[in-house]
Amino acid sequence: MSADAADADADRPEFPRPPHAVTDAEGRTLQFRSADASPDDSPTDTREALAEMYDDFGPADRAQGIPPASPRRREEWLDRLSEGIEVVGWHDGRAVAHAILLDGGPGHELALFVHPDYRRAGVGSAVIRALLGQGRSLGVERVWLSVQRTNRPAVKLYRGVGFESCDSGSAELEMARSL
Repeated sequence: MSADAADADADRPEFPRPPHAVTDAEGRTLQFRSADASPDDSPTDTREALAEMYDDFGPADRAQGIPPASPRRREEWLDRLSEGIEVVGWHDGRAVAHAILLDGGPGHELALFVHPDYRRAGVGSAVIRALLGQGRSLGVERVWLSVQRTNRPAVKLYRGVGFESCDSGSAELEMARSL
């Protein structure tokens, strides 16, 4: 795909490339930006804002052991994530959503994290759409993920943005989509 075609596809409403804003189901206006571009009203840098967001995650919010609870392990983990394509959702100067595409496996692996206070308001699908737009504009062709089979809200979310099951029979449900 040519760069012009990728740019045209990335700007389709289905996958708006950041930066852009969305109003969630609670009436909050969120800004979606690549991780290297924090909003003007943010008092901290993106890395600090993400660490603060992850501090608010309780044990039940840490699917598959991530985000790590230990500050040291979390820093190492954030270092690894910074190697990928990242989009951050901001509200009132706070990071409230973080979506990442990491190169590896059969395409790019998707990881998604939404602050507990912002779940079930459309934030997850909005940040995924922004990330897929960013990924498409950078030449990503296939995205995959694994999710706990019992995590019905997450499975519904991923299906809602076009992911399909690639059942491997493992304990985790594998899903994928082409861009």
